[in-house]
Amino acid sequence: MDFTIPEEWVAFGDALIRFIDREVVPLEQKHRALLASDRTVFGEDGRYVPEVLALRRKVRMMSAENGFYTALSAEQLGGGGLPAQAAVYIQDRLNAHIGPTRHLVHTVVLPSPFTNGLSPVLRHLDPKVLKRYQDGIASGDKTLCFGLSEPDAGSDVFGMKTRAVRDGDDWVITGTKQWITNAPYADYAMVFAVTEESKAKEGRGGITGFFLPTTTPGFSVPSVIPTMGHLGAEIGIVTLDKVRVPDSHRLGPVDRGLSVALDGVNAGRLSMAASCTGLARWALDQALAYSKTRKTFGKPIAEHQAVQIMLAECAMDIYACKSMIRHCAWLVDEKQPATKEVSIVKASATEMLCRVMDRCIQIHGGMGLTNELRLEEGYRFARTMRIPDGTSEIQRRTIARRLLDGDTAL
Repeated sequence: MDFTIPEEWVAFGDALIRFIDREVVPLEQKHRALLASDRTVFGEDGRYVPEVLALRRKVRMMSAENGFYTALSAEQLGGGGLPAQAAVYIQDRLNAHIGPTRHLVHTVVLPSPFTNGLSPVLRHLDPKVLKRYQDGIASGDKTLCFGLSEPDAGSDVFGMKTRAVRDGDDWVITGTKQWITNAPYADYAMVFAVTEESKAKEGRGGITGFFLPTTTPGFSVPSVIPTMGHLGAEIGIVTLDKVRVPDSHRLGPVDRGLSVALDGVNAGRLSMAASCTGLARWALDQALAYSKTRKTFGKPIAEHQAVQIMLAECAMDIYACKSMIRHCAWLVDEKQPATKEVSIVKASATEMLCRVMDRCIQIHGGMGLTNELRLEEGYRFARTMRIPDGTSEIQRRTIARRLLDGDTAL
């Protein structure tokens, strides 16, 4: 492996940071009263208020116009085709620069690999059908949601209860999806349902994916699910009441939907891991600066060994995760098997971020508990990351199974 970062990736990262600082940050400052609190960001129903949705759409489309929004998407979909190694470098840099969740940056400037933008899952859609929707998705005007999880089927995908039954040239889908990011606001949905009961029960497939407009009769999002520390959410519950979808809108072969879904999930896990190293670096930078200015017992706390140990442990954690993420991205770019490695980096990076955020709050003392420094927001965000896209426990299950099946290279 060559760890030199190509000049074009650095230039892209520089341009991305300039775009955020020159275009997005002033927009945030202009609308500070609106964006400063969950009480104004979300309405009584827990959904983004129209003004926030309009701002997010504006930033998406600005990002697309400047070539950022689809830069990490596959060329065959009309994206920039930057490789996995570039994607993790850019996600790391972006998050180290902006810090914890900001409503006009996270998943807006650069979309989640499987929720918005030209998702890799769309490679499995009939090209003629994709062409109908492609421009709206690529421009940031239209958004997506990814309906895989259910109330009783998160880690256990084959416990899915949503069913799709063939009816002539259509499929009729009935069921409920839960924990679906962007569901309350999406224009289109990628939905997965059981199409062959016996195969699903045996864990041999039997699940098929479908692409549909969220305006399709029978599709609804009755509620959102506010998560840790928030009054509203991007996450929703989806109900599918005899939703009719043409077979032409199927994602990949019948009964092979799980492999289609994993195309997006694995990209999402790698992206999430890189975001975690960036956020951890942001937190460490805050702790380093504070430790040099805050004094106790007549000297900066940076001179106290207890603080130095916490700073050093943060650096050790970040360096270890950053190295494994870059290696995993290299495996992906080289088209080598990386199922085990993706699970390793997802679990390791999300758990690392929790440790780093915790130490950095401790270094700040009482100030670390305030909302002013955003560390407590970072800590809450870090804690949530150990659950989406496969819990830490399900990642360990995947790792162990791969090892037991003979994939022991490390």
